[in-house]
Parts: sequence; C-alpha cells; structure tokens
Amino acid sequence: SRRQRQMCIRDRIAEACLFYEYSFIRTEMECKKMSDVRISDDILYIGVDDGDLDLFESQYEVPNGVSYNSYLIIDDKIAVMDTADTKVSEKWLSNLEKALGGRKPDYLVISHLEPDHAGNIRAAAEKYPEMKLVLNSKSAAMIVQFFEIDIEKRGIIVKEGEELNLGRHTLKFIMAPM
Repeated sequence: SRRQRQMCIRDRIAEACLFYEYSFIRTEMECKKMSDVRISDDILYIGVDDGDLDLFESQYEVPNGVSYNSYLIIDDKIAVMDTADTKVSEKWLSNLEKALGGRKPDYLVISHLEPDHAGNIRAAAEKYPEMKLVLNSKSAAMIVQFFEIDIEKRGIIVKEGEELNLGRHTLKFIMAPM
C-alpha cells in the first residue's frame, strides 16, 4: 500500500554519489535514510527523500520514490551542489541551513535546469544574496527564462575543464550532455 511504501522509504538509503545526474531511483535493498548519509567531514548530504512520487519525469515508475540529491561542500569557500524540486522546498532549505551551521554559502553549483535539480535556485538566491551561481553558458542563457536573477552580476560561467578552488577541494567542470 502507499502508506506502507511511505513508511518503508524512511528506512532506505541510496548510494551517495557526486555525479551530474544526482537523482536516482531507490531500491528495495536500501536500509537507511538518505538524511543519515555523511560523505565525509567536508561533504554533507542535504537532499530530500520523496516517497510520494509514483512516476519520475512522468514516465518512469518509481514504486519506492526518489531522492532529490544535493550536497554541501564545506571548505574555505562553501559550495552547494544543486537544489531540489519545489515540492520539497521547506525541507531542503532546512537541511541546507542546518548543515551550514550559521555560515553562508559562497557558491551554488547548478548542474542543469531540470526542476528536480534547480527548483530551489530562486529560494537559495534570495536567502543568500551574496552567493554566486556557478553554471555553464547553456544554463546561463536559459536561467533567465525561469528566474529573475541578474546572471551578469551573480553568475560565474564555467567552461569545459575549468576549475573552481574551494580550498582543500577543487571542482573541475566537465560538460556531460544527455
């Protein structure tokens, strides 16, 4: 039943990974909540589980729901890796704020603009007005169609192979078109 599936989803974990496509379908073998995942002392999971979703992208059955995966890298500079779907905004923002522990993010790295990854760009940009948005040129051209953000002022446009140094961590940008 739906209720059993919702209760069961809370006891499952999906493999934590830092690929461009963060959202993935959860399996029956999972045994912990994603909220319990800690990648390392510097990389924290701040995503949200969604046990209510039956169809991912309106075509893929997901009987166990999905995880909207987002990560926080804490270093000399702090980077948020993707956001989450707007239907989980409150929980995602709460996870972000808790993980930040009073600090403010320097960067929001936007992998692409699908709603399950980019739904909370506006909320994050409004909450942290000094935060820069790191994205590629295609995303920069499209973002203004969805959000009222001055990309000229707030954006850092990255190209293939460019790097962003956070301190002990360096992000290297590799375009991975679908």
